[in-house]
Amino acid sequence: MSPIPFRFAALGCTALLMLALAGCGAPTLLTPDGPVSVVILDEQAAATAISRYRAQHGLGAVVIDPSLIRAASYQAASNAKIGRLSHESGGTFEARMAQAGFGRAYAAENLSAGANTFDEVLARWKASPEHNKNMLIPQLKRVGIARVDAPGTRYKRFWALVLAGG
Repeated sequence: MSPIPFRFAALGCTALLMLALAGCGAPTLLTPDGPVSVVILDEQAAATAISRYRAQHGLGAVVIDPSLIRAASYQAASNAKIGRLSHESGGTFEARMAQAGFGRAYAAENLSAGANTFDEVLARWKASPEHNKNMLIPQLKRVGIARVDAPGTRYKRFWALVLAGG
């Protein structure tokens, strides 16, 4: 997927889910298929690893953005709730980026399921041509990363990485 400037309306998302994801700690959300838990990650370590990888390709560093962490958490939770990967489960990507305040910036999203650690999921994204391409978009400067666990699902863990420009 190539980066494009976005001009879409904001996503009307479930207020309860957004409040749970925006709070401190690791909330447990109840879904019809069982509980899902937002996992506390070392986002700075993830941004450092992505920045190091980008530097190997002559690109600038990325920094953590709290709005993108919320966007990634929302999408990871949406995927955990349905038990599969979908870029549309939480609404369109364009609408979710507008909700996060990045409606006119370059943006990309990587999803994954099943990986136990950030290092494992990063290796998967590097090995995937489209995911790798997303991480190496020169205009991207900000990131949000999230993992949501859903033990009752086939994959158990759902990851989302959201990247955006300036």
